[in-house]
Amino acid sequence: MPYYPLHEELAAVFRPGQIVLTLQDEVAQLFEEARDDVFRYLLTLGLHPPQAQEAAQEVFLRLYTTLKKGEQILNRRAWIFRVAHNLGLKIRARQGAVPFDPDMESRILDPQSNPERSLIERERTARIERAISTLSDQQRRCLQLRMEGLRYPEIGEIMGISASTVGEFLRRAMTRLRKETSPGKEGSHE
Repeated sequence: MPYYPLHEELAAVFRPGQIVLTLQDEVAQLFEEARDDVFRYLLTLGLHPPQAQEAAQEVFLRLYTTLKKGEQILNRRAWIFRVAHNLGLKIRARQGAVPFDPDMESRILDPQSNPERSLIERERTARIERAISTLSDQQRRCLQLRMEGLRYPEIGEIMGISASTVGEFLRRAMTRLRKETSPGKEGSHE
């Protein structure tokens, strides 16, 4: 049998039991894995749900377009969040309206809460929101991205800062949140 290098390449690609993904399949798979995280992150930036949903789709469309052009993206999840971050801020700046509060609906429609539990939960939520509002914008963004499971270097890449700066922002944020939500602080905020 004559030697054909292409034949070996094709045989390696189409081995039994292996699935070969097209670029479209790869992006679709990543969309399935990360779309909810991206959507939630866009909500934390203050986008209304329809805007966040549309922006999340736009992020993955941009990923597909970028990869189709042949550009190399080493960490696709970090890239997705960086694009979502920039796009979300741009959309929010254009809308010029009051940012969306994603927790409002759950606070209003909780059928299992009784008045006492509801009051306690509202006070707790208000205390946490006040504490978060004392954070700088960078600290809040770092905290939100870290809660989405991103690592310091990924957060740094998204925000355009170093990983050590991310660590410092998170350290300061946690110190401030502990201080602001400590039991002795409850009555002293107003």
